[in-house]
Amino acid sequence: MGKQWDGSKIAYNIEVWAEALRVLKPGGHLLAFSGTRTQHRMVCAIEDAGFEVRDQIGWLYGSGFPKSRNLDGDWQGWGTALKPAWEPICVARKPLAKGCTVSANVLAFGTGAFNIDDCRVGWPGGAAPEIGTPAWGGPAKKLTAVPGQEGETVERAAPSQLGRWPANLIHDGSAEVVALFPTAPGQQGRARTDGGAQGNSVFGALRHVTNNPEPRSDTGSAARFFYCAKTSPADRHEGLDAPGPQFKKGSTLRDAENLGSDRKGNHHPTVKPTELMLYLVRLITPPGGKVLDMFMGSGSTGKGCMRGGFEFVGIDMTAEYIPIATARIEFEHAKVTAAAELAAIPAPQLDMFAREVA
Repeated sequence: MGKQWDGSKIAYNIEVWAEALRVLKPGGHLLAFSGTRTQHRMVCAIEDAGFEVRDQIGWLYGSGFPKSRNLDGDWQGWGTALKPAWEPICVARKPLAKGCTVSANVLAFGTGAFNIDDCRVGWPGGAAPEIGTPAWGGPAKKLTAVPGQEGETVERAAPSQLGRWPANLIHDGSAEVVALFPTAPGQQGRARTDGGAQGNSVFGALRHVTNNPEPRSDTGSAARFFYCAKTSPADRHEGLDAPGPQFKKGSTLRDAENLGSDRKGNHHPTVKPTELMLYLVRLITPPGGKVLDMFMGSGSTGKGCMRGGFEFVGIDMTAEYIPIATARIEFEHAKVTAAAELAAIPAPQLDMFAREVA
């Protein structure tokens, strides 16, 4: 995009990630967004700095715009780029303290593991299905299985009331993204008539099992199995002056290319949804913990930290983005503080206050 931070190969610099490693507690996690074309260079630098690469999260979105060189003449219809629809997020961890197990490291430093229960994907309707019902979806984790044991004699772990286990895929809920997922009814409760265990434990149709399967449970796009972090123009511009024409609905201008003379609002070209950043922070940070964003940009991580009750330290090399990030973070902090103060007011006083405002 012609930006110093985008083209200076900072992300490939081992020394940058070594500094992140230095200030992290043992077992502390690092999450780093990158482009699909060059993510391997960044991940190698992170690993060479001393981190353990633990996973990769895919962030799917419907707002990408192809930066393509479109050909003409005899080669009209050919181009040089695909539409960007996802970003890889490197998940890395500082090695645990010497001699520590994961449990011992978490007890000592509060770091080293993921906060699974706070990041689960909610069940449709908000209630977990019971084991053995069509909505259960089984087979779930086996607790008492031994070789050769199957069917109803195997004790199963009950589904968590908090929701499904978080996956390494996140999406923005846009119609374009949801359309990429197949229609996926819930799995069958049982698909055999001889009392045995369910067969073909996969999404989609069950084949060669029975002509009279039990009814399926919830239906819809398979996108419902993954966390959805939606965003909006309001999320981008909260706390700032009204944005310029490049952000108006229906505009054909692109914020990364045509900022124009009116630079109000959040004109950073790679703004992340606040809910996405809060979800990621919650996944790897102990409650009330401190988050460092070395590439703060327009402050979405800091805004998410204010919303989730975390401490935040932000750094950015581009001076023009600092006021934008500051305004967005301070606006969210004021909003959260006001909500907390209102929550502390006794119910009768709060009710009277609401009537006066109305």
